[in-house]
Amino acid sequence: MLKATQLRKGMVIKMDERFFKVVSTLHLTPGNKRGMMQTKLKNLESGAIIDHKFRSEEVLERPHLEQTEMEFLYRDGDDFHFMNTSNYEQTIMNAETLGDAVFYLVPNIKLPVEFIDHKPVGIDLPVTVDLKVVETEPEMKGATAGSNRKPAKTETGLMVQVPPFIREGDVLRIATEDGAYQTRVQ
Repeated sequence: MLKATQLRKGMVIKMDERFFKVVSTLHLTPGNKRGMMQTKLKNLESGAIIDHKFRSEEVLERPHLEQTEMEFLYRDGDDFHFMNTSNYEQTIMNAETLGDAVFYLVPNIKLPVEFIDHKPVGIDLPVTVDLKVVETEPEMKGATAGSNRKPAKTETGLMVQVPPFIREGDVLRIATEDGAYQTRVQ
């Protein structure tokens, strides 16, 4: 069980005897009214996306998901191949199931894969991942971290706003919750 204010993108919840994956959340506190969570939920059976508002104090059921540590191997079009680290069985998930998580998957990363009735429904991303910059504007001389930001494309296709001193080939630490630049690693 968890409060509606604890909902995060990627979580799976049970509502009306169906399983839903949280696509997005927004905490609203309108004027003199009580707070609420505006969410977009994806029905894991039909794939339909619905808008749903929860009262902030509402308690939701978080189903028990089987979690298995798996290693991401490679991408083949819209299919992403994972291998169970204990018995070497492979599982394939498509980009639609993974959603925005595809931008944080680099080969050989180990992470928990969530299953409901032996069917993969998502992954539990780490708080941050390290991604290499493959495309950005040239470094600006004399630019400091406090200056304006510029776009950079990572090895997974994620576009990130970075400080002007970042160059192609740099490895960046990126927050998986919002895709924000944290720091330069190398």
